Amino acid sequence: MTVDQQRVRELTREFLLAIGEDPDRPGLRETPARVAQAAEEFFSGLGRDATEPLQRTIDVSHGPAPETAPTGAVLVRDIRFRSICEHHLLPFAGRAHIAYLPGDRVVGIGSLAKVIDIVASRPQVQERLGEQVADAIATALEAKGVFVMLDAAHECLTMRGDARPDASTVTVAARGELATAAARAEMAAYIIIGVQNRAAEAPVAPRGGDGDAP
Repeated sequence: MTVDQQRVRELTREFLLAIGEDPDRPGLRETPARVAQAAEEFFSGLGRDATEPLQRTIDVSHGPAPETAPTGAVLVRDIRFRSICEHHLLPFAGRAHIAYLPGDRVVGIGSLAKVIDIVASRPQVQERLGEQVADAIATALEAKGVFVMLDAAHECLTMRGDARPDASTVTVAARGELATAAARAEMAAYIIIGVQNRAAEAPVAPRGGDGDAP
């Protein structure tokens, strides 16, 4: 699906007029065109099949080395994503953690990130986003189990109304064997380990202004 660039430009100009701005002043003159270009990127997932990146798979049951097939879940942590909330058309962004328990077919791990790129590039709510990613992976790969955890900050919560700048939202979608309480706890534990490792590796800001010796 292609964004109607001309219509977006016209409507952006009308929006600027509606809020009392002058769309012809120098700072806003190119804004309608910029918004239209951004819309092309932010909403590029509309009309696309989320299973598209998962079509090229490897059949591990009949491959040259079936003994190398995964015997446990494959987990990809810390996939950065961004989307647009359909309620206020404000961004939300964060990290996705995706795991699947393969059946006879596996896929390149980069393909999992591409699935969330497609699904996130639509007006969305976080809860549905995770469910759609889980369904796409479960369906396309006939996976024994799927687990998707999203942790994101929403600007409709952090920057408007009674702003909560430190708030983040966590959602979980699970399918098959990874939907059991034990499996969900195991996946969450692996993700928490990754978060802790990131925190441990983060550089510590130098102290100053306390009268310390240089």
